[in-house]
Amino acid sequence: MTDHAEAKADITEVLLRYATAIDTKDWELFRSCFTDDVDADYGQIGQWNDAASITEFMAGVHEAMSDTKHMLHNMVIDVVGENATAVTYVHTVQALAADPTQWVDAVGQYRDDLVRTPGGWRIARRVFTQTRMLSSFDVHPGMRGVADS
Repeated sequence: MTDHAEAKADITEVLLRYATAIDTKDWELFRSCFTDDVDADYGQIGQWNDAASITEFMAGVHEAMSDTKHMLHNMVIDVVGENATAVTYVHTVQALAADPTQWVDAVGQYRDDLVRTPGGWRIARRVFTQTRMLSSFDVHPGMRGVADS
């Protein structure tokens, strides 16, 4: 395997580790996907400037979920030396623990800048763009009609 192909495989592993970590609620594994000073912009969901903060937020939000599935696909990865970019489609389905008949179904895209660190590839910058979100309840008060679309 060439260095370039190996780097792409390692980056794919980081992206899949991210999804697996959320779905298994393994917050140490989740944290390992990011640089300490990650710049993460999830739009309406929130923005964070360090791995500890985004990990704490995601752990809190997903505590209310009984089951989640973060499905990643259409990964386009470009590696240049010790840096890389990745564009990945995400589709997530989440069920609430309090009432599993309540759900969220969202589709979007991650745009990531990654860096090779002594511990392997890490996400240094992430921008999440939401394409659509459906839910069985009003996820964002004031955004009536989201679940009715």
